[in-house]
Amino acid sequence: MLADYHMHTNFSDDSNYPMKDCIERAISLGFDEICFTEHIDYGCPTAFCCDCASYLEAIRQYQKEYEGKITLKYGIEFGAQAHHKKYFQDIFDRFPFDFVLLSFHQVEDKDLWCGDFQAGKTQAEYNRIYYEEMLKTAKALDCFSVLAHMDLMRRYDKYGEYPFEKSRDQIEEILKYVIEHGKGIEINTSSFRYNLSDLTPSTPIIKLYKELGGEIITIGSDSHREAQVGDHVKEVREILKNMGYKYFTTFDRMKPTFHEL
Repeated sequence: MLADYHMHTNFSDDSNYPMKDCIERAISLGFDEICFTEHIDYGCPTAFCCDCASYLEAIRQYQKEYEGKITLKYGIEFGAQAHHKKYFQDIFDRFPFDFVLLSFHQVEDKDLWCGDFQAGKTQAEYNRIYYEEMLKTAKALDCFSVLAHMDLMRRYDKYGEYPFEKSRDQIEEILKYVIEHGKGIEINTSSFRYNLSDLTPSTPIIKLYKELGGEIITIGSDSHREAQVGDHVKEVREILKNMGYKYFTTFDRMKPTFHEL
């Protein structure tokens, strides 16, 4: 069973990749199942909300067209903050999502990618606040499946990667909450194309998640174009096996299914 559970197409603001082309590419690479996770962000200058109705219509069309060739799932990526929980809950209640990534692209209604959130703060301050917001949002918004690219801040930290040990207590509290409430984490393979020094989330986080009893784990390429589809998914499967993981997870109508690695 080969699955990619983080994919973007022209239904997201930062991709112009046609969904049909993405499906064809995944089939050619031998994938059995893929889950599209188009963007919905809110409360910041670059906020974007996918047209979920048109997106759903496209998914249903392609599910019929490619039946027997590949399984297609209807996912979404919520770039959420706790104080906007009603906005995201309302969307979740309106559409039959299979899978929801909970991401943290903004904090304090400011974007991470351009440095607006980090501006005027020390590295310790913005990392601490970032994880505070993550826990607060996870507690406020129950309608998610896994935490996406949990230590995303590493991608945008101009001072370099903040040591895991300095955030360990916060990360452990988040992971314990996730596990206790039947949620999971994703391994996001974009770490390879961003030339990060480790996986996303980092190896210490993945190991800690397992030590704490975490089992729900998805693997996603975070693809936005052809060359990124399925990128390093097979490699990450082997890494997880070597760490002692036995399963990875897919979802159907928000319910996890476990598959042997």
